[in-house]
Amino acid sequence: MAVLIPALGSCAGRMTSGEKRLAERLQQKLENDYLLWWDVPIGPKQTRPDFVVVHPRRGALILETKDWHLETICKATREYFEILDSGTGQPKVVMSPLQQARHCAIQVINALERDPQLVQGEGPHQGKLAFPWGHGVVFTRITRKQFDAAGLGDALPGHLVICQDEMVEAVDAEAFQQRLWNMFPHSFGRAISLPQLDRIRWILFPEIRVPQQQNLFGEEVHDEEDLPDIMRVMDLQQEQLARSLGDGHRVIHGVAGSGKTMILGYRAEHLAQTQTADSKPILVLCYNEPLAVKLAAGMAAKGLSERVHVVHWDKWTRAQLTAYNLYTLELDALHVSKKFDEIARSVIKGVDDKHIPAGQYHAVLIDEGHDFAPEWLRLVTQMVDPSTNSLLLLYDDAQSIYDRGQKRNFSLKSVGIQAPGRTTILKINYRNTRQILQLAHRVAGDMLTPEDAKDEDGIPLLKPLSCGREGPEPIVIDLPTLPARAGRVADLLADQHAQGHAWGEMAVLCRHKDEMLVCADALRRKGLPYRVRQKSGDFKPEHDSIKVMTMHASKGLEWPVVAVVTSEEERKARDVKKDGTLEARLVYVASTRATGLAISA
Repeated sequence: MAVLIPALGSCAGRMTSGEKRLAERLQQKLENDYLLWWDVPIGPKQTRPDFVVVHPRRGALILETKDWHLETICKATREYFEILDSGTGQPKVVMSPLQQARHCAIQVINALERDPQLVQGEGPHQGKLAFPWGHGVVFTRITRKQFDAAGLGDALPGHLVICQDEMVEAVDAEAFQQRLWNMFPHSFGRAISLPQLDRIRWILFPEIRVPQQQNLFGEEVHDEEDLPDIMRVMDLQQEQLARSLGDGHRVIHGVAGSGKTMILGYRAEHLAQTQTADSKPILVLCYNEPLAVKLAAGMAAKGLSERVHVVHWDKWTRAQLTAYNLYTLELDALHVSKKFDEIARSVIKGVDDKHIPAGQYHAVLIDEGHDFAPEWLRLVTQMVDPSTNSLLLLYDDAQSIYDRGQKRNFSLKSVGIQAPGRTTILKINYRNTRQILQLAHRVAGDMLTPEDAKDEDGIPLLKPLSCGREGPEPIVIDLPTLPARAGRVADLLADQHAQGHAWGEMAVLCRHKDEMLVCADALRRKGLPYRVRQKSGDFKPEHDSIKVMTMHASKGLEWPVVAVVTSEEERKARDVKKDGTLEARLVYVASTRATGLAISA
């Protein structure tokens, strides 16, 4: 069965009856190496062909679908059709459907021919696309007999048309495919390679490009002379998931580096673009303040700050109490360890007592949901406007690094999340090289033993699978003291800068704050630019400096080069004895922040 993007179940309600039948036929009659897109904006001009069909050996095909009855068509020429308007019943002139398909195809081909790796490098067709392409029309309510009797072949060449009786459920798969491939003016043998397929998707669908974290959700501009050598895109499961997220509650269980945050960004942007002027705002909520800063910067770069509110948990709960005059002086008198939890309890009580309104947001998107206590998730779920009921929860129990007591001993249903049949699991890690992921697995030990949820409503523990990307072996620093290890880290980061890495592409992640200060001092003595994140407001992702922060604060972020600095042996032994699983999770999370080189100190 061919892969349709978006998934048919999520888009069938927006299709015409004819488009739905054609989508079903394409899925049923084509093998699983065919890729199909329906009504997806394409290329620089964001044209929207009805269907795009891509096959590695056949090439690319653009299809225009028409649900016209024969009596709808008053006159047909190669350039224009005169049809009866479905609303008024009066004649109107429209572009020929074949010209519509050709217009979309030309937009696609022009965009692809900009890429030297997608065109023929020599011979009589030098500079032309390296694989076949074609276009055609599908009449879902006109039979071939009616087509021929009406003389429509004078306006539309018959081999470029599929008629109603040629796309019925009983049609032979081989005959149906032959109808499609008759639409190609030329056929030649060069197959589309997997890297070329990624390049095609990168060029045609900018929204599925995988940027470095420094450009997360920001617009990457590439002119004709500036196409990158490597074009990273969402994999097909990620793209289909991102484009198929519909209404209701949705849950994605995904391992570190599986693209959860990228999908969240796509979803937030899509929701914002479909909002009306009087819609409530969209809330993107996470526990970690640096991650919220990064996500907020991405939304600001898209011009979405007014419609998409990105905040971390502490800021959001405080804002709720302040806005509804429930923040009291007694809260300020509490020790910081108790103040945080008491603020959350006060918000929960405020909602229960109807002092804080529920349903404040058009949609709620929760990143790193494993950082939230069950009662927090129950509270946030109530913030979704019942008229939209739009909730997205991203979760990875392996990255749960806070002791929230019951944690996995709860079901999603118990906290108000209703996502039966709308839960997806992403197991492939794309962020880390194979070598980094092997290091993370060694650090994690038994903590990453996979454990399935008892049912779809439970919380699974997932072990990440490598996408196979290769990189340098992690560097392990085995020196007896923390200052010595910190000094060696500084030397290695200086070397990485000399090899071409910007300072802002590096981070030093420490277990405790006093270790951060030792590492910062080593960077200072080496004369390297750095920025220490000790409290909210300190993290400035746009600064071209080495980021020094705790492992906890690094959740959800990534850099090409990451040094993970663990505690002194005595303290490390004490930490592990206190809670070895949490310590293993912490170092696992820190190690998986690196996209290229990991340094373990």
